[in-house]
Amino acid sequence: MSTNDTPEYIAQQPTTGQPFAPGEGPAQAAPGATSITVSRGFNAWLRAHDTSLAFTSYQSGQLFLVGSHPNGTVSFNQQNFTRTMGVCWMPGRLYVGSLFQLWRLENMLRPGEIGNQAFDAVLVPRNAQTTGDVDIHEVGIDADGRVVFVNTRYSCLATLDLTHSFKPIWKPSFISKLAPEDRCHLNGLAMDKGRPRYVTAVSRSDVISGWRERRHEGGVLIDVESGLIVTDRLSMPHSPRVVGNVVYALDSGRGQIILMDPTTGAKTDIAFCPGFLRGLAIHDGHAIVTVSKPRNGTFNGLLLDGAMRERDASAWCGVMIVNLATGDIVEWIRLDGHITELFDVAAMPGVCCPMALGPGTVEIQNSITFPPFVGSERAAEAA
Repeated sequence: MSTNDTPEYIAQQPTTGQPFAPGEGPAQAAPGATSITVSRGFNAWLRAHDTSLAFTSYQSGQLFLVGSHPNGTVSFNQQNFTRTMGVCWMPGRLYVGSLFQLWRLENMLRPGEIGNQAFDAVLVPRNAQTTGDVDIHEVGIDADGRVVFVNTRYSCLATLDLTHSFKPIWKPSFISKLAPEDRCHLNGLAMDKGRPRYVTAVSRSDVISGWRERRHEGGVLIDVESGLIVTDRLSMPHSPRVVGNVVYALDSGRGQIILMDPTTGAKTDIAFCPGFLRGLAIHDGHAIVTVSKPRNGTFNGLLLDGAMRERDASAWCGVMIVNLATGDIVEWIRLDGHITELFDVAAMPGVCCPMALGPGTVEIQNSITFPPFVGSERAAEAA
């Protein structure tokens, strides 16, 4: 593993969901807190590639926004959203899946405005669509602006509905019935040209929680349009992403970022990451992934377990940035302490230093915006 070993930023944050300023310390996490460090070149990487990041921890129920602060340090903003899972960024808008709701956050700043003298995006929860606990995993937006999400509990792709908890729009052909049984552990979604194109599932099981006994092999990448299985030779696959004519994904049971040919199913290993992989974003020739420490022996029976021993490695919880051309891990974020598991990650191109307001906070009660008022006479003139 190639990294920059000297941390640039160290912070301790009690897991209360409140924002914390760059440069806080100390380095060692107190009980109930998380110590966060980043690689020496992380801030420069964000600036060079004109992006910031959003990532989630379903274990602690938190959304993290990471950017480059105007004072030259790394900015971390942390807010509570119960059991945060999939995140999807589109300019000015962030979608966040949670325990029983899918949130839409909007950037409340007008062009040229800066929040708190530092933030060029201030994301405010404007809508929370109630879905019930359907175990929302990854989220995408189609060409018509419709939200598409992986409904893992019901083994299908779904969209939002004004009346019902969800509207199913696709299921794997081997799933005989939509039932709240998490039969195959459908988990990852790749959008391509504004439409759902590929999904990943841990198995082809059609019985309740059948995937749990098939974690080590038999994971599938499925072509949504044809319904065909591209490959069934993956181990706990996750997070497919289309780039041109190829598909990147996580072969999580082996700890590998992989490249796949969707016409043949052939796969090529790109990089090994020390931890359990779940989220993937592709940005500017790099893969941005989240890694987690094992929970209740979840590495047992997986090739990842042996690969960790061979490398004499300990599992990380954090975010790693991998150069796709070389397979080198070039920058990283590491979390130590209370938070041990992360889920999804999204790149936010064009945003330097983002922050969010959390539900139930004082800030959200007092942050009120509205568009310019157009009176009746001006409205008539406009008409």
